[in-house]
Amino acid sequence: MSLASAAAVFANLDRNRYEPVPIRIEKDGRWALADKPPIAASAAEVIEHSRLEAARQIRTGREVHMVARPSEETLLSIKRAPEASAEPSDALVTGLHVDVMFPVLHGPYGEDGTIQGLLELANVPYVGAGVAASALGMDKDLMKKIFHARGLPIVDHRVVLRKTWEQRGPEIAAELERALGYPMFVKPANLGSSVGISKAKTGAELRTAMDLAGSFDRKIVIEAAVPNAREIECAVLGNDDPQASVPGEVIPSREFYDYEAKYLDNNSEVVIPADLPGDLVEEIQRLSIAAFRAIDCAGMARVDFLLSRDTGAVVVNEINTIPGFTTISMYSKMWAASGVPYATLVDRLLELALERHAAKQQLRTSLT
Repeated sequence: MSLASAAAVFANLDRNRYEPVPIRIEKDGRWALADKPPIAASAAEVIEHSRLEAARQIRTGREVHMVARPSEETLLSIKRAPEASAEPSDALVTGLHVDVMFPVLHGPYGEDGTIQGLLELANVPYVGAGVAASALGMDKDLMKKIFHARGLPIVDHRVVLRKTWEQRGPEIAAELERALGYPMFVKPANLGSSVGISKAKTGAELRTAMDLAGSFDRKIVIEAAVPNAREIECAVLGNDDPQASVPGEVIPSREFYDYEAKYLDNNSEVVIPADLPGDLVEEIQRLSIAAFRAIDCAGMARVDFLLSRDTGAVVVNEINTIPGFTTISMYSKMWAASGVPYATLVDRLLELALERHAAKQQLRTSLT
């Protein structure tokens, strides 16, 4: 989905104002300047075809490295000599200055503060949350601790280390059953796109779910299910004075909004604005901004809620600091429904990045 999001950004940048440079990061960590930008796709193509096609189009670019210190040459582009030559001087190195970075990297190493730390070292402005907010937004355990400390409503949950589960599985399972009851949701603490998440209704399903989540992370978050829940989302935009969009609702095609329901079938429904009474809309917007501020977020975030049809109670499920960012993603569609079209949204995010960076440059980092 990162390629699809990047394609949408490229397609909507005003070429009279911006000169975009596409950078691809491979799964093994290699960076490359793309020969061609990623191509925006239709809703149906976003799932699989566009992702593969975009990968083919930009896989053959020149190797590129970020200079991890303040420099006029933000990136070093390297054209390697033929393998037969062992002379370092045969490599052609050129510098490239970048005014602002727009990370569209969903999940680990892109949304968890890792790349944000590299950009901070290089002193390059970038769109979105900083190191701490990104890390908190990715780690569901730490996120919930912060939300609880700030008085935000969250589901009853437990956190178990994979090693503890491996050593005391039956005892832990019994404790979870007593504390949370069935059904319960089991998640890796650090991951995105609903990968590794299961709904457990029995002891056997709980054991399978714990093993699955533990294969993705050393920390496992187990949550009590909200009875008869609706899935509500709200988009936030801003820095120190964030604003919230109209909320939207996801009606998943499956029992819950898992990876398959998000990406592999077209039967999930989206309702924007969500069918909610006015006072509940205001409460969700208030909680969205409160969650944004709780982790000291910046730029953008999507806050996800669970709303019980039985009791009317609403809880904050999680915050996503780099939400899906195609033109058909919930974040952009909620802002479009709030009067902010996609191209304007991209402009605003770039402005917020430069605004935040300029404010940071006014700070002192030493006494001398």
